[in-house]
Amino acid sequence: MEKNLIINFTPTGMIPTKEMTSHVPVSVSEIIEDVHKASEVGITMVHLHARDPISGKPAYEKEIYAEIISGIRKYAPTLVICVSLSGRDFSELAQRSDAIYLADSVKPDMGSLTLSSLNFNNMASINSPQMVQDLANVMKDNNIVPELEVFDAGMINYAKYLERKNLIQPPYYFNLLLGNIACAQADILHTGVMINDLPKGSYWSLAGIGNNQLKMNSLSIAIGGGVRVGIEDNIWYDTARTKLATNLELIQRIHVIAEANERKIMSPEEFRTKMNLLPGNGSYGRKFE
Repeated sequence: MEKNLIINFTPTGMIPTKEMTSHVPVSVSEIIEDVHKASEVGITMVHLHARDPISGKPAYEKEIYAEIISGIRKYAPTLVICVSLSGRDFSELAQRSDAIYLADSVKPDMGSLTLSSLNFNNMASINSPQMVQDLANVMKDNNIVPELEVFDAGMINYAKYLERKNLIQPPYYFNLLLGNIACAQADILHTGVMINDLPKGSYWSLAGIGNNQLKMNSLSIAIGGGVRVGIEDNIWYDTARTKLATNLELIQRIHVIAEANERKIMSPEEFRTKMNLLPGNGSYGRKFE
């Protein structure tokens, strides 16, 4: 059980559009501003998705990520930044790993690594064994820490396989995402099995897809885990879906629940120490070995 609460902020994602909710940040300036507001309230890290500046569709180009990261670090130079390496829209290693090659003041600290292929409601995320291993290798070579994304217990077993192949090493950070239609469901049994299977040296956060976000965030706060929260996973503030959420409202609600459970928010600096990351303020990524 972790004393302080990891808040992993997910402001944008690949699915929400302005047609779905006007509150989703899509442009570089909108994403920067939402992260700014969230960091002022208190978050540990941010999981970024880039969008094309003209179409608003998901993008992978490191130049867009560099603009976002640069803007965030002007006011939050120690915030832990993770870039998405998702396989939903991009199938080539060169596309998915592009942002990993950013350096110096715009170097990300972490990159997302989904540990297997899976189906969402209307599309698939393709993550072949070779792709997962190649991305892990690129991150290892560039001193980027994987953000291990898990939708089922089998994906945790695959993380242990990567560990045996020396492609990843502790300490680990896992996002356990529950409630997707084709994966582990958002209940205590699935959650407990996944937490129990995590390798030694793991920190973890619970995420809930759609209406499950508040439930899984609340459960995790109560049992000593972290939370992944933001419009990426759920655009609604209430389960009846009568009110569209803003990212700020979602972060503020997490703070209220955390306070009720007597848990303080883990600072980016504390998380950096736990994950063997460089201290920020101009030095980013994993500490050199």
